Amino acid sequence: MSGVLYFDGNCGMCTRSVRALSGRQRTGDVRIAPFQKSGTAERLGVDVDTMVEAAWWHDADGAVYRGAEAINAALGAGFGTRIPLRLYRLPGVRRIEDVVYRWVATHRYRFPGTTPHCAAQPGDC
Repeated sequence: MSGVLYFDGNCGMCTRSVRALSGRQRTGDVRIAPFQKSGTAERLGVDVDTMVEAAWWHDADGAVYRGAEAINAALGAGFGTRIPLRLYRLPGVRRIEDVVYRWVATHRYRFPGTTPHCAAQPGDC
């Protein structure tokens, strides 16, 4: 399962996280892109206000995942296993991961990170 992980390119923590995933993946199947890139909302089939609330995974088959599910899909693609998505879909696990993800996403600008992607590469956003 290959695809693109869309993330908040204005967030230093998000930028650091996707770079870590990208650098550690085993398969090369995960591409990353800031969701600020023109046309992303249309590609994902969501409005801009919804898009900026979470990370998104768009796989090669056209499936779109949001938030914690997107992160699990990207991890699975990067490591060549469906285990992260299977664990996420276990009863109770989805709810816990979604709550934690929403809290982190809401507070993402408070976490330490690196130079945000869009600040370092403004032509890509």
